[in-house]
Parts: sequence; C-alpha cells; structure tokens
Amino acid sequence: MNQPTRIADGVHRCGTDLVNWYVVEEGGRLTIVDCGAPGYWPQLDPSLEALGRGREDIDAVVLTHGDSDHVGFAERLRSESGTPVWVPEGDAEMVRTGKNKKPEGSPLRYLIRYPFAYKLLFHLTRNGGLKIPAVTGASTYPDGQRLEVPGHPLAVHTPGHTRGHCVLQFERVLLAGDALCTLNPLTGRRGPQLMPKAFNVDTAQTLESIERLPDAPVIGVGHGDPWTEGTAAAVERVREVGPT
Repeated sequence: MNQPTRIADGVHRCGTDLVNWYVVEEGGRLTIVDCGAPGYWPQLDPSLEALGRGREDIDAVVLTHGDSDHVGFAERLRSESGTPVWVPEGDAEMVRTGKNKKPEGSPLRYLIRYPFAYKLLFHLTRNGGLKIPAVTGASTYPDGQRLEVPGHPLAVHTPGHTRGHCVLQFERVLLAGDALCTLNPLTGRRGPQLMPKAFNVDTAQTLESIERLPDAPVIGVGHGDPWTEGTAAAVERVREVGPT
C-alpha cells in the first residue's frame, strides 16, 4: 500500500501503483472520490490516519463511474459507517445491481501482445475487482450539478468509458476518473491517453468527451500519476495518441 500523496491543496492520492482513489479535505471534513478495488478496504483507516483524520470525518463518497475498481469499498463504508454514496445518474443501475458493462473490445488481444496486462488482471483478481460490489443505497447526481459535499465539485458528464461517467472539477484539481489515464492499465504505456478499447463502451465517444474536460492545472486519474501541465496539454496528448 502506498501512503497518501498530496497532489494539490486538500487533495490526496491513495491506492496502489495500478489503481488510485482520492481524499479531498475542506474545513476538516472529507470526501472520498472513488474507492479503488474492493480489496483496498484495509487501506482506508491507515490512509486517513496518515492525514490526521478518521472515518468519522468522512461526509460522502462520490464515484466518477460504476466500474468495480472505482466502486471498491464504497458499500462497506456505507453499511458500516452510514456514509452517503453518490454515483452518476447514467451508472446508477450498474452500481446498484453490480451488473458489469459490456465493453466494445476484448481484452484477449492485450493479453497476447502486452505482458503488462497480466499484472492488472492478477491485481484485480487478488483484490476482488472482477465484479462490481453493489451499493444498495447509492444516491445519484446529474451532469452540471455542484455537489454539496466537502470540496463542492462540479460534475461534468464525459460518457464513453461508461454511459454515465463524470469527471469532478474541484477548485484546485480535476479528478477525471477514467475519462483518461496516464498509465494504460493494459499496455503499460505512460502519459495522457484514453483507456483501452477493452474497457470502454464507446471509444469514439470518449474522444468526444475529452473536449468537455474543464480547465484545471492538475488532473488526478484512476490509473497513473497526476498530470500537472494543465487540461489543454493533456487533451492535446490524448488526441495525438488516439484510441489505445
């Protein structure tokens, strides 16, 4: 487990070298953005303790989308601590039922060509990330809503990776979920790029959604290191790389 890393004032990256989740602090209260894989549950308390906080300081969990490696420990935190969980409207069904999406591509060709793909497969298998852990009491948020949670992020709908995927614009940072990544979880390639086709429901739509990304100096992603050269430069790099 990695120790929390500050990526902007009040925003901390947690997780592993393959999957990130985030803690956002405002006025001593916390928002958890995404929850890694289900097996990341043991990371929660030590990560909060490293920040001088505890579970009692968490006001909400906000998910960028409904994939298993982002829903992670959300239901366990909700059921054990009563923490509200917020999900994008378009992904509500997959989060509440645990039904996986149907991506447009197959992971098989990545497993044949890229040894790195096995690293992710083994990691998710070991951490319960092959199936979405249903969140039975999740609430929803729409495109364009400013959420009344610590950090008060603006939700921007960026479909393509999932139908309901949203990025969250905080004052100091954009938490982009899987609208883009800086570490391709199947090929191992680094730098701003789209998620691989095997993980998208509509890759062409992900390219269109990139144009909706709000401007921010720092972008935190679900997979890879934070991008610190601004949104415009990230979008340009994604266009250059194209579908992955």
